[in-house]
Amino acid sequence: MEVMKNKKIIIAGPCSISSKKELNDTFINIYDKIDFFRCGIWKARTNFNHFQGIGEKGLVWLSELKKKYQTPIAIEVGTPQHVEKALKHNINIFWIGARTTVNPFYVQEICECVRGHEIEIWIKNPIYPDKNLWIGAIERFKNTGVKEIKAIHRGYFSISEKVYRNKPYWKITNDVRKLFPEIKFICDPSHICGNKKLLYGVSKKAISLSFDGLMIETHSFPKKALSDAKQQVNCKEFKELINKLNIY
Repeated sequence: MEVMKNKKIIIAGPCSISSKKELNDTFINIYDKIDFFRCGIWKARTNFNHFQGIGEKGLVWLSELKKKYQTPIAIEVGTPQHVEKALKHNINIFWIGARTTVNPFYVQEICECVRGHEIEIWIKNPIYPDKNLWIGAIERFKNTGVKEIKAIHRGYFSISEKVYRNKPYWKITNDVRKLFPEIKFICDPSHICGNKKLLYGVSKKAISLSFDGLMIETHSFPKKALSDAKQQVNCKEFKELINKLNIY
């Protein structure tokens, strides 16, 4: 089959799930339009009283979907225990979140946990604009022997930022890309924007900068989402966005 020249890696799924029905409704509506399904199981929340994620039972649901539909599924991990539990449920694509990338101790512990396993790692830029932390995390996983690594640009926290949730700082990410030309870089416009109304413009910018793909938070009913409701699109909006961007 001929691959279209505009084809990008498309990753989509909810920030987090709170029920099996919510997960299935989202997955069934988008799985045939994506390369990877992303889903939050554990959530690193600033406020302890906010939703912390569905936890291990969500892995059972994801494992069932992966087996039935043969769709690659990725989750965020923040501890070696997360990795161990996920591997038991045949989930082996993990992303390292921005709050984890900032801590070399956490990163190294996860590196040791995945050593020797056939897994794929996605590494988000650190929450603060320090490219050396991002570079260091990538190098740690490369040194561990992980063959499949992607980097995720999700923007950087900035007190002065007025438009976006996280300032893009495209130049910082471009500097890191130059150091790792063999790694695919994915843009996460959902976390940059913080508002779905801004998604198209940021996604278009990422494509113009030759990013390898997009990670777009998608939920069957965003208004009921227990985390990051404003930045998630519903399944119809996701399909319309992808079609408008012409990246199939």
